[in-house]
Amino acid sequence: MLKLVLPKGSLEESTFELFADADLRVYRSSEVDYRASIRDDRFSEVRILRAQEIPVFVAQGLFDLGITGRDWVQERGVEVVSLGELHYSKVASGYPIRIVLAVPEGSPAKSLEDLAGGERPLRVATEYPELARRALADAGVEAEISLSYGATEAKVPDIADCVVELTETGRALRTAGLRIIHTLLVSFTELIANPISAADPEKRRAMEQLYTLLTGTLEAREKVLVKLNVSAERKAAVLERLPSLRSPTVSELAGDGGFAIETVVRKDEINTLIPELKELGASDILELALAKIVH
Repeated sequence: MLKLVLPKGSLEESTFELFADADLRVYRSSEVDYRASIRDDRFSEVRILRAQEIPVFVAQGLFDLGITGRDWVQERGVEVVSLGELHYSKVASGYPIRIVLAVPEGSPAKSLEDLAGGERPLRVATEYPELARRALADAGVEAEISLSYGATEAKVPDIADCVVELTETGRALRTAGLRIIHTLLVSFTELIANPISAADPEKRRAMEQLYTLLTGTLEAREKVLVKLNVSAERKAAVLERLPSLRSPTVSELAGDGGFAIETVVRKDEINTLIPELKELGASDILELALAKIVH
């Protein structure tokens, strides 16, 4: 039913991992094969292509939906339907990437507008020429923008005066002696769809089912299920300490009047939570991994 295109390159491994965790394993004959399949009747075709191209191909109707970054949707300037953000990245951190303008550390410029009014056009190297052109034009900056095919930060100062570049932490730019003065765009990975395909009720239902599986899997990565037993006397103290996604489930145990409690908590809290629960009188504490959380 659905023709799906997935990103090749930096997002490839983490995307395949996400689909596998969502019980939608992507199969292909080799790591260099651009054709793949998912053993699910909702998908008739799966292709792996560069994230930069995916918005154009989805907008043209060559694919019903795809995964790419908001940065490439904005750069290519095409009409697609966003089914929602997917908070993962090439390192599965979930942090967004930023498209920023960076100048040499010694530059007096502190904002985009400070770059206007120079004696000659500003030389800008970037993989995002359209994003750069629009941002600089809006700030009244006359610029000569050159497309960069990599190692963009290394082109300052001999080839370019500044760069418009992708970053997660800014570390590579700082190492190159550059300083960020403006953020053009904050970009998450997104599930995007062709507008005509998204208007088809059957296809839209399948698309939304896919989004539910992927977002449920991503949320489950950040949380765990905690199960424990506690006496009636210690129940209130344990419940007060216990954070939860919803109200904890409390069941009375047979025989001794104690209680079984279970709840979902953030994974980054568990290393302090379990010892504290034990100190408060909880016993038989279990931490269980989750596959999906669907609200």
